[in-house]
Amino acid sequence: MREMILDVAGLLFPRRCPVCHEAVEERGERVCMICRTKLPYIREPACFRCGKPLSSGEQEYCRDCSRKRHRFDRGAAPFVYDEVMRRSIAGYKYRGRREYAGFYAEEILRRCAGKMRLWGGEVFVPIPLHLSRRRKRGYNQAELLAKELSRRSGIPADMDLLFRVKKTQAQKELNDQERLTNLKEAFSIRKGKIPYKNVILVDDIYTTGSTMDAAAGLLKEHGVKNVCFVCICIGKGC
Repeated sequence: MREMILDVAGLLFPRRCPVCHEAVEERGERVCMICRTKLPYIREPACFRCGKPLSSGEQEYCRDCSRKRHRFDRGAAPFVYDEVMRRSIAGYKYRGRREYAGFYAEEILRRCAGKMRLWGGEVFVPIPLHLSRRRKRGYNQAELLAKELSRRSGIPADMDLLFRVKKTQAQKELNDQERLTNLKEAFSIRKGKIPYKNVILVDDIYTTGSTMDAAAGLLKEHGVKNVCFVCICIGKGC
């Protein structure tokens, strides 16, 4: 009976592949088999701080992490942010493909669980959206991802710890200095003592780290000791 129900559900509501956005033909899979071969997985060597892929095994840090003093401690992601993942995340964020969160969470845990255990994270905290942007989009993609990570890992997620008080410009439109200015005092924190010492921030894309730094800095100012992050994609390092 259960198999029959799953078959009917699969016919009525087929899973969409997060790469090609068509119905996944292989039963029970979250991505088409041929599309999985196109996924740009991050492989070693990778930056010790942010997880960006490096061109040389002799390097420990990417160029950004070598010249910046980040407020977060460590970071990781399963994928490089290339054209394949740009289209995938665009579908997730702007075309209502909320179901992609399950696939992304599976891949984060499959590729990054070892690092996350070393971090000792007590809770997932999503990067918040401004209320106006959330209303327009209908959901916060980082929050959906945090929920899926929590459900699969058993690590709780706190959706209300951070909130965004400033409507910022899209970071992709700005240079490094403009990003810092854009995010100044963008976040606030709920009242009361934070009950965590080790937090894992959750977002969709990491590029320069400005967003993670702003959130991590605020958390540390309120007593959090270690702040790491996981995301779906990380921009290429060097």
